[in-house]
Amino acid sequence: MKTKIIPIINLLLLGYFCFTGSLESAGKNNSPPQGTITVYATSEVYDLTTKWVKEYQVTNPLENIQVSTIMDPAMAAQFQSGDNICFTSSGNDPSPDGKQGSAFQVVVGREIIVPVISPKNPFLGEIEQQGISREALARSIQSPGKMTWGSLLNNDLANPVRYYILNNDVVQSGVADFIGTGKSEMGGMISLNREELITALQKDPYAVCFCRLTDIIQPSSVRFPESVRLMPIDKNGSGKMEYMEKIYGDVQEFSRGVWIGKYPRELIHNLYCVANGRPQDEADLAFLKWVLTSGQEYLPITGYSEMASNEQQAQLNKLFPLQITTPTTAESYAGGRVVIFILIGLVVIGVIVPLFLRKFRNDKTTSMKSKSGPSAIFDEQSIIVPGGLYFDKTHTWAFMEQDGMVKIGIDDFLQHVIGPVTRIELKKPGDGIKKGDLLCTLIQKGKQLDIYAPVSGRITGQNELLLFDLSALNRSPYTDGWIYSIEPDNWVREISFLSMAEKYKSWLWEEFTRLKDFLATLIQQNASLPAPVILQEGGQLRDHVLTDLEPAVWEDFQIKFINAGR
Repeated sequence: MKTKIIPIINLLLLGYFCFTGSLESAGKNNSPPQGTITVYATSEVYDLTTKWVKEYQVTNPLENIQVSTIMDPAMAAQFQSGDNICFTSSGNDPSPDGKQGSAFQVVVGREIIVPVISPKNPFLGEIEQQGISREALARSIQSPGKMTWGSLLNNDLANPVRYYILNNDVVQSGVADFIGTGKSEMGGMISLNREELITALQKDPYAVCFCRLTDIIQPSSVRFPESVRLMPIDKNGSGKMEYMEKIYGDVQEFSRGVWIGKYPRELIHNLYCVANGRPQDEADLAFLKWVLTSGQEYLPITGYSEMASNEQQAQLNKLFPLQITTPTTAESYAGGRVVIFILIGLVVIGVIVPLFLRKFRNDKTTSMKSKSGPSAIFDEQSIIVPGGLYFDKTHTWAFMEQDGMVKIGIDDFLQHVIGPVTRIELKKPGDGIKKGDLLCTLIQKGKQLDIYAPVSGRITGQNELLLFDLSALNRSPYTDGWIYSIEPDNWVREISFLSMAEKYKSWLWEEFTRLKDFLATLIQQNASLPAPVILQEGGQLRDHVLTDLEPAVWEDFQIKFINAGR
């Protein structure tokens, strides 16, 4: 046995020193890669692009960056200039969904057109409850005799509506597209500059003003100013603001709603970086990473809005698709070293520990294992609910080990619903958490769910396996796929709010019924949803039912099935 182990140890030690040596070498050069970058820009984003380049060179003075203007806007959509990158707006890119045009694109910002009203509007409560539909706006704007709040709210109010619009081609074209008319047919709207528009809104409680989001908020603001209110848009025309349309609470909530499709597309003009394939040059990648992070603060100078933090990460994932998890680069390196030490330790011990673990797992009851792969059907019988664990209605579980530490993770129901996780955002060992606090974020190709803690305590360790094998979350959520080990603060009291297996199983059956109703309602409200992907013949659900659905559906699942359990 020793003759077999010693060569393995030598190989692992050699690999370890090569690994740590390369990391130390990388650590000595923390500055971004240097090289020549050729950046193209269409005319409407040229000023912003040059501003980005100038600010980037402040911290990277050795970079040689050249900016050129593309005179033919069509070139931006069909960008064929070698390995160079180009910034353009959605007006010049006919394929925001990426199905046509350039082979690669990421969103780096957007111009958002918003209707705003006065907080002194006497019908504010009714407006916020009902919202204003596209059809009502079109009817009112195009018919001078119907410019009343009664026309907008579908009642008999005779109070006049006065429409103001920013003297800006993008804003005026966007509003015209939204209401389905030409700019020449919007004669009832008064065109003003930003200062005049804000003054008109302050003086006229019956005004509706169309402008850019950046015209009414300060950069990095988290709340809307008290002097204005965003006029909520009844996107589905139901006559009320349903939970799927309530995105107007604060700037972050609104920005996220815009990203996941809860705001009218005609009122959004994205800013893209396009290229003839995913950039490979390290200097290009370093610059684009900066644009998606630190460079976001320079967007408002030309009327563009910063992206929500989650969207920034989703776009970074397109640039760096091999990055699976991570708190930071240094922490990833540290995690890699820990894994190497663990492997060496296991080999030194020999095959005893692997054999013991294999025997221990084989002795586990089958109820403690999830199926190794997705099944075609997801029904009540698919869900594993092992005994001995405590379950929370946020679809998490907790189990106290013999040493008093508590392992926590997600339940089998949740992994069946979301499917394979492509990235997980974790807290650090030593962090304290309270019951109901954010525990981790599960991400699947940019779509995400926030998971909350079932109990309070201090994190003593992460599951190192998840650093390189996220499939454990689906394969075995109760054993290999645990997420944290924590030192509990108030275990005895908090488990009184949790459920054991039989009680939890009964509750899950009700949850399963709610899931079917939830998906059926979405299909009825949105004909574009892929119903055949959701349902098998006979109305049975497919396994991993959220995998092929849009971010907006994940957001609604978050609200109705995760947040509701807190």
